[in-house]
Amino acid sequence: MAATALVVGASGIVGSATAGLLVEQGWTVHGLARRPVDQAGVTPVVADLQDVAGTAAALSGLRPDAVFITTWLRQDTEAENIRVNAAMVRNLLDGLRPGGSTTHVALVTGLKHYLGPFEAYGKGTLPQTPFREEQPRLDVENFYYAQEDEVFAAAARDGFGWSVHRPHTVIGKAVGNAMNMGTTLAAYATLCRETERPFRFPGSAAQWNGLTDMTDARQLARHLLWAATTPAARDEAFNVVNGDVFRWSWMWGRIAEWFGIEAEPFDGVVRPLEEQMADDADVWRELAEKHDLVEPDLSRLASPWHTDADLGRPIEVVTDMSKSRRMGFTAYQPTDDAFFDLFAQLRADRLIP
Repeated sequence: MAATALVVGASGIVGSATAGLLVEQGWTVHGLARRPVDQAGVTPVVADLQDVAGTAAALSGLRPDAVFITTWLRQDTEAENIRVNAAMVRNLLDGLRPGGSTTHVALVTGLKHYLGPFEAYGKGTLPQTPFREEQPRLDVENFYYAQEDEVFAAAARDGFGWSVHRPHTVIGKAVGNAMNMGTTLAAYATLCRETERPFRFPGSAAQWNGLTDMTDARQLARHLLWAATTPAARDEAFNVVNGDVFRWSWMWGRIAEWFGIEAEPFDGVVRPLEEQMADDADVWRELAEKHDLVEPDLSRLASPWHTDADLGRPIEVVTDMSKSRRMGFTAYQPTDDAFFDLFAQLRADRLIP
């Protein structure tokens, strides 16, 4: 199927991977972002989804068959997250309505559907793991739910099908992304190597010892394309992970080995990256000059707060994908290779030495 797609958030980790896959598959691809980046085969669309009139003007004349929503804006409170991010989805879908071309809208959310928003993350009464799609929403305000409700309302009004995709932590490349564990760990390992600091696991004993899983951005892109082109997937929500499980007690040493450093034995003490990397901006700037790196601003590469949220969880988190498997999605991605592929790309693009 060759069709026209609008990827919303095309400059981000998920959006850029999705746009790239669609181009490979012969789609005509438009990539919407506030500040688009050049990507082969992708026609940029400049828009701020908080601006109703500006969004409508930017979308005028576009006739996408499928829309992939892969963006959100972090706010200081969950109430503001709900207000801003729900409005962005609403403004987008209202702006596309006059064209009448859209047959499928995919929304990317995540496991905070089960774990709760940042203000109540991993607290209270949570569903049992592995998380399964039939588990109900938590009894708490959550901007993911608000985004879903905007999609559901527009679908009922305009007649398109939808899919919701709930990845675990996404591994992939994007500069300036608010949630970027892979590049954060690459920057941290580089700093440890260059300054001869110990490479210390920042998180909890539950994460160190427990099973977990993750989602490669390329795996998520394949899942988005599959759902958009599979009739049985219409109007369904799905978990999407790589298909393997691991323990950080194993993965941490694998990452250290890739960077040619030793992993310090974990002693059970939580040492958040926000604290470990608090004074590293100037150190990174010096490293960037020394190694001729293209991004001297550490804050555009690393998001320690988000990595700390994931690695500091006091509970084991694994995700069930049986729903997708039963419908025919069988793609698989080893998570250690996801990290290593990302690290190699970051090095090739001179984002790390």
